[in-house]
Amino acid sequence: MADPLKYFRIEAHEILEQLQRGLLELERAHNSAENVPRLLRLVHTLKGAARVVKQPEIAHSSHQIEDLLVPLRESAREATTEESQRLLGLLDSITQQIASLAPAPAPAEPVALAVAAAPELPAARQSTVEEAIRLGGAPAAEIDVLMDGVIELGSQLGGARRCLPSMERSRSLAEQLHQRLDPRRHKEAGLEAMATLRSLASELELSLSTLHREMSTNLEQATRELGQVRDGVDGLRLVSAASMFGSLERATRDAALSLGKRARLLAEGGDVRLEAEVLTAVQRALVQAVRNAVAHGIEAGPERTASGKPLEGRLTLEVARRGQRISFVCRDDGRGVNLAQVRQEAQRLGRLPRGAPEPTEEQLLSLLLLGGISTSTAVTEVAGRGVGLDLIREALAGVGGSVALSTRPGVGTSLELQVPASLSALDALIVEAAGQLYALPLNAVVQATRVAPADLNRTSEALSMVFDGELVPFVPLARLLRGAEHERHEGSAWSSVIVRGQRGLLALGVERLLGGESIVCRALPDAVTVDPTVAGVTLDADGSPRLLLDPDGLLATAALVPLPAPRGEPPRRVVLVIDDSLTTRMLEQSILESAGYEVELATSGEQGLEKARARRYDLLLVDVEMPGMDGFTFVEHVRGDPALASTPTVLVTSRASLDDLARGRAAGADAHIAKGEFDQLEFLEKIGRLIK
Repeated sequence: MADPLKYFRIEAHEILEQLQRGLLELERAHNSAENVPRLLRLVHTLKGAARVVKQPEIAHSSHQIEDLLVPLRESAREATTEESQRLLGLLDSITQQIASLAPAPAPAEPVALAVAAAPELPAARQSTVEEAIRLGGAPAAEIDVLMDGVIELGSQLGGARRCLPSMERSRSLAEQLHQRLDPRRHKEAGLEAMATLRSLASELELSLSTLHREMSTNLEQATRELGQVRDGVDGLRLVSAASMFGSLERATRDAALSLGKRARLLAEGGDVRLEAEVLTAVQRALVQAVRNAVAHGIEAGPERTASGKPLEGRLTLEVARRGQRISFVCRDDGRGVNLAQVRQEAQRLGRLPRGAPEPTEEQLLSLLLLGGISTSTAVTEVAGRGVGLDLIREALAGVGGSVALSTRPGVGTSLELQVPASLSALDALIVEAAGQLYALPLNAVVQATRVAPADLNRTSEALSMVFDGELVPFVPLARLLRGAEHERHEGSAWSSVIVRGQRGLLALGVERLLGGESIVCRALPDAVTVDPTVAGVTLDADGSPRLLLDPDGLLATAALVPLPAPRGEPPRRVVLVIDDSLTTRMLEQSILESAGYEVELATSGEQGLEKARARRYDLLLVDVEMPGMDGFTFVEHVRGDPALASTPTVLVTSRASLDDLARGRAAGADAHIAKGEFDQLEFLEKIGRLIK
């Protein structure tokens, strides 16, 4: 049965989350000039939507919230404790009313298994929070069908793209045909027949070149757009971690209030996005975690004051990617775990036999995580039954998660939950190393910069560079990747990406920086042996896999990789550029030098011929239209000189008619480049083929 209130539910849940966070800010004496007006706009929107779908009770409760907020806006004063309680109570009432709306949407089975309400959290609010998380995604079955179609289309486009090399090969064959039809090779053939064949070959080459360029452009655009659609579809299954922050702040506030304490939660990393069913399980575990932190960790006001701590307890939640897992670290600044009490309780329950060796701190915390042990001296609404950590472990077990606990007496306790990143979204920096593209998590990138050889310090064991006043290890990324055989010479300049991991900073040398992308990352199959440098895999525009690298894995691997001995620099190819135009000379010199060629210049055909006879060049690049000796004549002189005849020669011309092209071939030119259709990549590819 279709849900007639589907879109009202979605909108209402989004508004309730924002209202809850705003009201908690208001309770903390943050009546800013923007907060109350924003809350009034949100509740007014909710009231109007409720009236549209004929839900008068929700509209009435919303109106009551407006009545309480208007005086605060007009007087700009802080809310009293009673007003905050009343506002939050009305919000809970609306939450319960929305939860009881019929017909309730039927959740997918995997989600239903993961959303059983925690015993100590009001069921109405718990189910509503989890429903909000579910509504952040779309039905998995529908998405899977759509995704299969998108992947198939990507495969077809990839097949079309694989035709491009064959087309390029055809163009190369046309060039060879021109060479084979050179009059010097077929002096016995009729000049008219040869001219006709050369004309046809020129037309074939020009046609293939145009087709190749147009097909490449169209396929690139279609493939890029398809990749964006695919990532968007994947994103429908993901929900941001920030969607649960409001409920966790509220759980912290309510637990503290019931125990006569003061505490607040600060959360960061809300931009991490992961599957709704996984986030639902994590949210259940974290609600219990913050309640435990308030009950067992945060001290009462007088005790905190005596310890020199602020009256209000502080909880922090940090969400971050750690390799192939997502980490949720919940810390408090309380008294820490009473390990002596844990040991005493474990002995009472028979989990530590009397007379056994003294357990370590790690062993005691492991016993505490098993559940059944409570350090609370009395049973309250939020603690005392020894089931809190047991519930956390159970909630994570269904999604392959794990939990770890650490503590420092008088300083606080840290609880880390980790879940597999089977599917998650993040921003990444795309880089090229060893001729392949890789993704680096953008939140781990500190800076990208250009590094000259003189900027690198070399010792007998490692390379390093100075960044922000400290010495940072420098390693070419290709050296850290398994199977990456290609490595540039150390004397070349690098693009460097400085990344931060748990062990510190590392500067990675890469060939190119391709910019940032929002990507959807998948975990590698269990059967695949994963290198420690790899955090997961994403799909590029063609649907081909691209590895996401783990900064911590890169740091660990960099510490183990020895620095190879220096080697001699390979000789550079030398190109002579002959052109009377300063602009053209400078442009061609810049492009060629950026590609690693050594470039010499000549301003006329006569000067170029003199230089060509004085030094051996790997390629001659000559303009056609020059005063004095033009390009055609220059090529004829080169081909007539036995010492120069084998040197590849390319004509650069604005005269690209079939007759002009045929004349260039007849003179002996190996290729031509039309100024009106100048393309930097095609220019370098053509020169690279001729020099090889």
